[in-house]
Amino acid sequence: MAPTTTPEKSEIPLRSRIFADLTPLRLSPDYRRLWCGNTISWMGQQMTALAVSLQVYTLTHSTFAVGLVGLCSLVPLVVFGLYGGAIADTVDRRTLGLYSAAGATAMSLVLATAAVAGYHRVWLLYTVVACQAVCFAMNSPARSSMIPRLLPPEQLPAANALNSLTSNLGLMGGPMLGGVIVGLWGYQAAYLIDVVAFSGSLYAMWRLPSMRPDQGEGPRRRASVLDGLRFLATRPNLRMTFFSDLAAMVLAQPRALFPAVAVLWFAGDAKTVGLLVAAPAVGAVLGGLFSGWLGGIRRHGLAILIAVAAWGAAIASFGLSRHLWFGLFFLAVAGCADTVSMVFRSTMLQAATPDAMRGRLQGVFIVVVAGGPRLGDFLAGSAADLTSPATAVIGGGLACVLVVTGLGLGRRAFARYDARDPQP
Repeated sequence: MAPTTTPEKSEIPLRSRIFADLTPLRLSPDYRRLWCGNTISWMGQQMTALAVSLQVYTLTHSTFAVGLVGLCSLVPLVVFGLYGGAIADTVDRRTLGLYSAAGATAMSLVLATAAVAGYHRVWLLYTVVACQAVCFAMNSPARSSMIPRLLPPEQLPAANALNSLTSNLGLMGGPMLGGVIVGLWGYQAAYLIDVVAFSGSLYAMWRLPSMRPDQGEGPRRRASVLDGLRFLATRPNLRMTFFSDLAAMVLAQPRALFPAVAVLWFAGDAKTVGLLVAAPAVGAVLGGLFSGWLGGIRRHGLAILIAVAAWGAAIASFGLSRHLWFGLFFLAVAGCADTVSMVFRSTMLQAATPDAMRGRLQGVFIVVVAGGPRLGDFLAGSAADLTSPATAVIGGGLACVLVVTGLGLGRRAFARYDARDPQP
């Protein structure tokens, strides 16, 4: 890999050292269109996700049936995430992104048409959710693999911070907006707005140049999922980005316990649960808004270790709190730490991975991001049943800190990783 340069702090404007660095949006019209289109379409997707859950509950009056909506999206994400990455390393990524976005648009149109026609069937909703997840699993590796081709390496942290801002704003604002729209105009309105929102993503993909993966000299061959996994097995720094994230998401993931702790710790109700769910997202959004300082950091591996340890410490502190506002504060700190970790993990994957392998590594990233928190929910729920919610939360946070510390001590080269010379 060619050495990269990171601007010195004195070269970065003061505003960009505090607030989110908008240089990638000014520097690359293609990236600007891609980011704007993804921001609009992601908001629409989160509106649709809430509308589907509400519609399933209206039809069945079953929380179990609503829970199956998540399972219908999780399985395709895990199964097709790896294969979507392999496909992204074989074909023109622009074409794959365009077709998969068109497929997701068509699925939203199916939902809107069924709602307008009064055809309310749970099986149709489950089927469409699964197909949407397949489209996302194909689209995400292609889109993420394009970013290093659109921007210079030193702008990747800023771009990933902007991407995290899009993700978290959508997770916060999409469901709220979707609830208002469904309440005023019905499910069909939310689905139709999602169809229109996808036009931004389609337009951005359409305007991109060809994005065939760079496979070097010699004959072009089909990318293999196993080849991607073998590559990852021989690249310790890249492996560490996944191990550190799993330490946080599996060991210190308290969200499954929020309904219980809202009652037991804070004498609250459903509104309290909503505040607990929202607090990490608020912290993550603030982390994205004030992410300008991240561009001046070169030791990305060390930054990941510190951020993951901060996540674990914040979760453990949440487990010790019995005042609601203190609890919300620590959850917000955890969300902010997660944003920092995500920015540098994504940047390392993009900068230290050869272009021919980027799609497959992004596919692994999808599997970890989709599966890790679900496994963490299961572990936290089981630990709380065997002991208590407090023990599960505090123990999980401390376990995260200990594990990530052990990872750092066991792989000291990861802490020395320098963005100026990215080594996988």
